[in-house]
Amino acid sequence: MTIPKLWTKDFILISLNNFFTHIVFYILMVTIALYVTKEFNASNSMTGLSIGIFVIASLLSRIFAGKYMDIIGRKRAMIMALIIFVVAMFLHLQAHHFAFFMLIRVIHGASHGFITTIAGAIAADLIPNERRGEGTGYYTTSMNLAMAIGPFIGLYVSEYASFQIILLIGTTVAVIDLIISLFLKVPEANTNIRDTKLTKWKWKDFIEPGALPISTILLIMTLGYASLLSYLSLYAREIEFVEVSSYFFMVYAAALLLSRPFTGKWFDKYGENKVTYPLIICLALGFILLSQAQNTFVFLFSGALIGIGYGTVLSNFQAIAIQQSPSDRKALATSTFFMYLDLANGIGPYLIGILIGYMSLQHLYLFVALWMFLCMGFYYFAHGRKTSVNSLMEEKIVKQSG
Repeated sequence: MTIPKLWTKDFILISLNNFFTHIVFYILMVTIALYVTKEFNASNSMTGLSIGIFVIASLLSRIFAGKYMDIIGRKRAMIMALIIFVVAMFLHLQAHHFAFFMLIRVIHGASHGFITTIAGAIAADLIPNERRGEGTGYYTTSMNLAMAIGPFIGLYVSEYASFQIILLIGTTVAVIDLIISLFLKVPEANTNIRDTKLTKWKWKDFIEPGALPISTILLIMTLGYASLLSYLSLYAREIEFVEVSSYFFMVYAAALLLSRPFTGKWFDKYGENKVTYPLIICLALGFILLSQAQNTFVFLFSGALIGIGYGTVLSNFQAIAIQQSPSDRKALATSTFFMYLDLANGIGPYLIGILIGYMSLQHLYLFVALWMFLCMGFYYFAHGRKTSVNSLMEEKIVKQSG
């Protein structure tokens, strides 16, 4: 049987789009807390809100992007959103008052939501069903790489230059993102689907029910994971690991890349349960080590475990969301999945900021580790047990037919 081709020109381009969009996102994610605290003398909760409001705006825009991207036209909508993304990035340089700064964060977040929703829908259409786990894994790896390189750039540059230089770097990356997307050939919905979507106003036009269970588990897990992106720089300063903190996410990415050729194929071959449970344990152990880190090796090794755990779970859950949804609703399944991811990243930093008022960052990361262990139970009841029953039934059918 011929294996469908995965690495087409357009799949590479959409993966690059995903990579550069998230580079900008993560450069700011790890530096905003330090900047807002210093520049505007903001409290912990307000600092968390300045991070979270971007993601909340992204979440709200996804609600409409999932429905209207096919009405506007996917490529046209992406280019428009990328132009706004570039302009909003540049306008951060002019934000000298906190209120205006927050407004720019909202606009920037909304454009980010449109871009990533459209890109995810395009990628879902470009990946062959026979290679769904593998293809989704590689596509998500482009975001995982950005999770590493973006924070590295942000934390490294912040040690030697001003926040304005960080913004100029982010603006340059956003422009590159826009240029790349101009060469993308986008699968568009047919005219009948566009006309139908224009006249329909049901909640299922904005949310894909099949993607809800696994998206909910992702939200629960990411509420804890958000503590890493938002407060790692402050934690590294607290335990005097500032010089190596910028390498944390590089180790994160390296470990993820080394494991990626295996985990995606294991997902397609063995099923989600046999891959997911070990990954969540790996993630929890990473946070335990982070909370107890007393030397640089343990600090960086925790990044490797967290990278393998969360990075792979994220791509696997996205593949599950698409598998559990009708084939003609891949775009909405992707939109629903990332809406829940955005919701967690939006409210997570704010909630974590409140928790920090009652516990140290060290105790916080230990609490997150325990939270990840609980997520194994949440996963079982939301999806895992159903998959186990289906597998047993399939095995029984195979034995009877034999």
